[in-house]
Amino acid sequence: MASSGQTARTSGSRIAGVVSCLPSRRIENEDFLDRFGDKVHEVVKMTGVRTRYWVEDGTTTSDLCAAAAECLLDRLGWERGSVDGIIFVSQTPDYRLPATSCVLQHRLGLRTGILAFDVSLGCSGYPYGLWMAMMMVQTGAAKRILLAVGDTSSIMNDPDDRGTALLFGDAGTVTAIEATVPDADPAWFILGTDGQGADNLIVPQGAFRKREATGRLEGHPLDKLFMDGGEVFNFTLKAVPSLIRDTMAAAGEEFEDYDMFLLHQANAFMIRHLAKKAKLPPEKVPINIDRYGNTSSATLPLLMTTDRADALMTGDCQVALFGFGVGYSWAAASMRIGPLRCCETISL
Repeated sequence: MASSGQTARTSGSRIAGVVSCLPSRRIENEDFLDRFGDKVHEVVKMTGVRTRYWVEDGTTTSDLCAAAAECLLDRLGWERGSVDGIIFVSQTPDYRLPATSCVLQHRLGLRTGILAFDVSLGCSGYPYGLWMAMMMVQTGAAKRILLAVGDTSSIMNDPDDRGTALLFGDAGTVTAIEATVPDADPAWFILGTDGQGADNLIVPQGAFRKREATGRLEGHPLDKLFMDGGEVFNFTLKAVPSLIRDTMAAAGEEFEDYDMFLLHQANAFMIRHLAKKAKLPPEKVPINIDRYGNTSSATLPLLMTTDRADALMTGDCQVALFGFGVGYSWAAASMRIGPLRCCETISL
C-alpha cells in the first residue's frame, strides 16, 4: 500500500472515447451582482470562475449523461447490444431508489442482463469509475463499459451562499472503456479516504439521517450544500502533493514522461498552488474552471474534452488524473490514453 492509499493495477483495457454534455444555460458572474454586490469580485479572485452552466428546472444529471451516451455510441459505432455494463457515478441521482444506472440502461436501449450500478462519489469519482470499469474488463466480466459521470450541483446550491453559488457548474459525461489484449495497456490507480472530513462538504438532510441545525449548520438550509471551504482547502494542500508523488512512483514514471496532469478543477488558485508545490510544468496542467466552474465528478473528463481533445484524438498520451474532495475521498490514475476515436463536448 502506498502512503496515500490503496494501490491497484489493471491491464487489458483502454478508453475508446469520451463525450461531455453541458446544459445550454450559461450563468455569468454579473448575474450575481444584485444578490452579492462587490463580494462577487472577491470570490472570483479566489476561485477563478467567470462563467458556469446550469440545468433548467426538471433537467437532471442523467439527462446530460444520456445525451452524451447517445453521441458517444454514434461516434464509436458501438451497437447497443455490444455494451456489457453501465456505471453511473454521481451525487445527484434521479431518485433515492432505484439506481439511476438502471434507468439509463433502459433509456439508452441497452440490452437487459448487463451490469449496472451507481456509485455515490463526487470529486474523486472519475478515477474511481475508471478503476472499476477497467477491473471488470480485466476479470472478463465485460468487454465494453459505459462510465457515466456527472453532477448537477446547482440544484443543491444555497442561493444565499456566495461560496458555493458562484463556484459550482453542471455537466454530465460518458466514457467508453473497451477490452484490448490481455496484459496490455497497464493502468495504475491510488484510492484513499478520510471520513473525518465528511462534515466539511455535506448536504445535511435529504436522505435518511436528520441532522439538526446547530453549530456551523445554524441558519443554514439543511437540504442545501454546506461547505467549509477553509477546511477543504487545507485537506487538499495536505493530501494532493503526496498523491501525485505516489501515483508516479507506483506507475514507475517521471515528470517528463507525462503529456498532461489533469487535476480536479476545485478552484483556480488551488490548482496553480498544487501544481507549483508538486513541481508540475504549468503547460501540462490545463485549467478550465474559469469557463465551466467546479463540475464536481465531471471535471476530469470535461477537461479532457474541452482542453486536451486534439492531443487525445491524435496522439498516444501518458496521462495522470487526480480527483479529490467530498468525503474526504481521493483517487488518482496513471495510464496511456489515445488516440481516441471520439473526444467531444456537446450541449443539451
